[in-house]
Amino acid sequence: MSQCFVARRLLCVAAETAASPASTSRWERLKSSKAGVWCRSLFSDYKEACREIFVGAWERPVKSSVYVSLLGGAWACFYTKPDVSSFDAALVEHSNQLGLLSPWIRSASSDGHIQSLVKLRNEGRLRHASLGLLSLVYRADYDPDTTLYEAQCSSLSVPWRELPQRVLDVGFAGRWWVLDSKMKDYDVNEEEFKWLPAHMRVTSPPSVQEVERNEKLHKESWFPLKVEDEEKETHVSKKDSVSDESQIKSLKEEQTQA
Repeated sequence: MSQCFVARRLLCVAAETAASPASTSRWERLKSSKAGVWCRSLFSDYKEACREIFVGAWERPVKSSVYVSLLGGAWACFYTKPDVSSFDAALVEHSNQLGLLSPWIRSASSDGHIQSLVKLRNEGRLRHASLGLLSLVYRADYDPDTTLYEAQCSSLSVPWRELPQRVLDVGFAGRWWVLDSKMKDYDVNEEEFKWLPAHMRVTSPPSVQEVERNEKLHKESWFPLKVEDEEKETHVSKKDSVSDESQIKSLKEEQTQA
């Protein structure tokens, strides 16, 4: 009796296991979940967008090349954008360049601009702002570490509409443009040429003939001097002078005899 009951129990368990569906794996449960469905739909959307981009670029090469050029230019501008450390280094370098010159030779505009920037830097009033593709350096009224009420109160801070009047330099494509323009001809003092006539204060580029003539004279200056030709010329001139003197003497003798 007991053996029949055990056999019947085993058959029931086998029937239940055969009737129940196969258990799903963890990966399949994850794919069928809400997060899995959302990730699959997102991946399919990005896949379709990339396919449309490549198909559109193939069908319209000019438009796609313009877009690629704009994106590449924007990335290059962002990558080569100067920071505040580069501005400090350029300011110190230009200040040292002016310091090597005599005050009588320095350009007044270059020296004044550099001295004002150095003064603001020593006072801690220079500020730097990054705008993505370019950088700005502007002046502030107070040092950031100042504990005065006027410096810490947000209601008394300078509004953004006054920022264009406070901008001192613009950094773009790896250069500080205002600083470089102010340092142009920094070793030329304009005050020395202020009292000259107008036509003497203006310099024009040399013509092609003048450039060729100057180059020719410069090349000829490399050659050694030819002394032999000069000596021959002096001997010939001496002979001519001696022959002239002999003719004059013969004429005088003939006149005396007559």
